[in-house]
Amino acid sequence: MKALILSGGKGTRLRPLTYTGAKQLVPVANKPILWYGIESIVKAGITDIGIIISPETGDEVKSKTGDGSLFGAKITYILQDQPAGLAHAVKIAQDFLGNSPFIMYLGDNLIEDSLKQFLDVFLSENLDSLILLKTVPNPSAFGVAKVAENGKILELIEKPKEPPSNLALVGVYFFTNIIHQAIDRIKPSPRGELEITDAIQYLITQQQNVQAKQLTGWWLDTGKKDDLLDANCIILDSYLLSENQGKINGKTKITGRVSIGKNSQLINCTLRGPIIIGENCHLEDCFIGAYTSIGNNVTLKDIDIDHSVILEGSTIVNINQRIVDSLIGQRAKISLAPKHPHALRFLIGDDSQIELM
Repeated sequence: MKALILSGGKGTRLRPLTYTGAKQLVPVANKPILWYGIESIVKAGITDIGIIISPETGDEVKSKTGDGSLFGAKITYILQDQPAGLAHAVKIAQDFLGNSPFIMYLGDNLIEDSLKQFLDVFLSENLDSLILLKTVPNPSAFGVAKVAENGKILELIEKPKEPPSNLALVGVYFFTNIIHQAIDRIKPSPRGELEITDAIQYLITQQQNVQAKQLTGWWLDTGKKDDLLDANCIILDSYLLSENQGKINGKTKITGRVSIGKNSQLINCTLRGPIIIGENCHLEDCFIGAYTSIGNNVTLKDIDIDHSVILEGSTIVNINQRIVDSLIGQRAKISLAPKHPHALRFLIGDDSQIELM
């Protein structure tokens, strides 16, 4: 059994942040989104992993994620020259996949459920494909499945105006090698891409054994800022443990679960968890509210912030207004002169500088 993780694309919904980096490497609770998927796959017992990368961000994905030894896996990187669809990604990975069954996992997705339970169903029932579904309030925004009572997929419809169900396709799929035949027989969609939904629909039409299982836990697609902030909240709620490897002066007050990395210093701050703070940070005269993640080497002075994600190397000083619901890129710098009366919200790309006058 192998795994194929998709970590290409241009990340247009997270721009300007993704002009300079891969969306799958944007951190949630100070860990790249991509790594959660790798860890989940390895936990299911799959250690031979291919990762689809793009020319724009592939080198960054490779340098940060490495050869897989960090996760107890072996990683092979596969270049997709252009974003020509999910089925196209499978097609160019065929040399890596060979005749092996595999799981395909979209690298900007997070799911709570263990993959092992679905893998066991896929293998034990000799399925040709197993897809995962989740009920959503807005099915018209997703690929939607029409499912029989026995779990067999009857039809897949991409973003239907009148959805036959509220069951959206999650970005996790299990396939045998028969999917390669299906991909060879489909044509590009009107948007010019080879769609994996078309390939699965071909299997259904050919009466192959395609079934579905519903997730019971959360599913997070982190393609937009607010989605990523929601994911940050859920991960902090679900997994954060209190830990202090830094230096805290006596005037700093901490309530709730807070994790502080090595060599970070907190001076005269108030923290209300859940909060994670990376290594080598300097926080002084700050209020840090719940659901905030602060990356390594961040400097914060005289600010009030909550429900935000601050990436590595950023500096924010003398902001007399409250900062909320913000995603601030690597090495960004924000400073403020006189006071302003309103809260501030930011989506700031890497290496940005903002001065509020």
